[in-house]
Amino acid sequence: MTVLPPLFGINVDPNVDGLSEAYERARFADESGIDLITIQDHPYNRRFFDTWTLLSVLAARTTRVHLGPNVASLPLRPPAMLAKQAATLDVISGGRVELGLGAGAFWDGIAALGGLRRSPGEAFEAYRDALHILRGMWDNAGRSFSYEGEHYSVQGAMPGPAPAHRIRIWAGALGNRMLRLTGQMADGWLVSSTYVPVEQLPERNARIDAGAEEAGRSPDDIRRGYNLVGIIDVGQPGASPASPQRGVLTGTTRDWIEQLVPYYTEYRIDTFIFWPAGEAAAEQLRAFAGEIIPAVRKAVLPAP
Repeated sequence: MTVLPPLFGINVDPNVDGLSEAYERARFADESGIDLITIQDHPYNRRFFDTWTLLSVLAARTTRVHLGPNVASLPLRPPAMLAKQAATLDVISGGRVELGLGAGAFWDGIAALGGLRRSPGEAFEAYRDALHILRGMWDNAGRSFSYEGEHYSVQGAMPGPAPAHRIRIWAGALGNRMLRLTGQMADGWLVSSTYVPVEQLPERNARIDAGAEEAGRSPDDIRRGYNLVGIIDVGQPGASPASPQRGVLTGTTRDWIEQLVPYYTEYRIDTFIFWPAGEAAAEQLRAFAGEIIPAVRKAVLPAP
């Protein structure tokens, strides 16, 4: 049963022609009580800014909301340097960094930028190495740290600075081995509703639980994050439910509330990242923050 209080976030797109919208979404999130801002990481897309640079700019323009990639492309971001980048931004932002991490996707794009094209087995091994190195670099700031892995190694590294807080690692995991590894070593799971529909969540949760139990961890300590791709009907043209699509949520604010409450109570999703589709995104975000989040929190949290 879910015991962690729910977190709510919004997606910010790294579109090169949408910088002002990114700034506005970050400002809105910071001022409206939203917990997280996340940005997809596809460096090979010429229409996207670099995610880590954009995160840094948004961190400088906000004061409260947490920020992170959703999810960082490991084959293009070596883990020792990623640990340094995350710790640096965590210190500068006052402890507001979250690290979503993926083993790799869109391998043609990765290879085009000089990254290694990995088989599923190699991607899993590299990801496991990265988890060891990331946490090892953060936990050993100021001391010599070494790790010898299958694909990534560090020898006598002197990590630093230490993060301002314990940075959560959110695993973008789909396969069985990756899900068990999430339970063994990660702090959270982050997946999209369009990739894993709600009816598949119990099976995926069970694999995370098995990994946690193998590692002597409580499954309830591992957050379960869901990228909610959808449309909130706010009565604006282009912002009303269209034809149903797999994993895309549609409906009024009441419909959304009625869906998200059982996601938390029955399917153990405790972190909700809204990706507005369709038109009138600003109005949808206001409805999410102003109506849906308070109602879901009230429904799932015990009365004070």
